[in-house]
Amino acid sequence: MHPQGAEAGPKKRQGAVPSTTDDEIREKYLERAIRELNDLGHDLSACQDCPRGSVMPVQGSGHPQADILMLKHAATPAEIEEGVAFYGRAGNALMKSFKRLSIDPIVVFGTLCVKCPLTDPSHASEACIARIGEEIAIVQPRIVVVMGDEALDILNGLDLPLAEQIEATEGEIQRLTPTIDALFVPDIDDSLDEEGAKQRFWGSFRALGDWYDQLPPY
Repeated sequence: MHPQGAEAGPKKRQGAVPSTTDDEIREKYLERAIRELNDLGHDLSACQDCPRGSVMPVQGSGHPQADILMLKHAATPAEIEEGVAFYGRAGNALMKSFKRLSIDPIVVFGTLCVKCPLTDPSHASEACIARIGEEIAIVQPRIVVVMGDEALDILNGLDLPLAEQIEATEGEIQRLTPTIDALFVPDIDDSLDEEGAKQRFWGSFRALGDWYDQLPPY
C-alpha cells in the first residue's frame, strides 16, 4: 500500500525467467546419465562382493540414454580382456544385424547380468546382479532385448517398479513396465557357431527392426 495521496512509484522490474529449450533439457538429462553411469562404474570397480580377484569387472557400453538396452548373462573371454560388454564376436554380429535392420547403433546400450569375470557366473553376489536395475533406471531404455534363459530369469527377478514377468517367447514384443518393452531372443554367444542357431537368433531378433520402425521420429 502507498500513503494517502502519494503516487505509486514504478515497481521494481523482476528479472525474466530464463526459458529452457528442449535441447537444453535433454543435455542436462544426458549429463546426469553419464555421471550416474560413471559413478556406477566406480562402484563396480571397488566392489569386493564377487570372488573375481584382481580382474576388473566388465562394464556396459553404448549411449547413456539409449532406446535399446541389450542384456546378456555373462562375459566371454574377449569381453573380460577388454573390460567392455559385447566386445568381440557378439558385438560384431550385432553391428551387422543393426545394419540389416536399419537401426542406428548410437541408440543402443549393452550390458551383462554378471559383470564380474567369474569361472562360474552363479557365484555372482545378489548385490552385483541387482546393479542391472540401476543401469536400467539410469539409461531408461524403451526396450530391453534379453538374451537367453539365464538372463531372462535374472531380469524377471529384479524389483523393477511396475514390472511384469517376461515370457520366454522368442521374437515377441512384450511389456516389461509401462514405459519399457522387452524382446526375448536366444543367447547370442550360443548362436554364433551353428547355422541353425544363427537362423533362430535372427528370426527372433528381427522383431526389433519392426519395433524400431514404429518409434515416433523424436
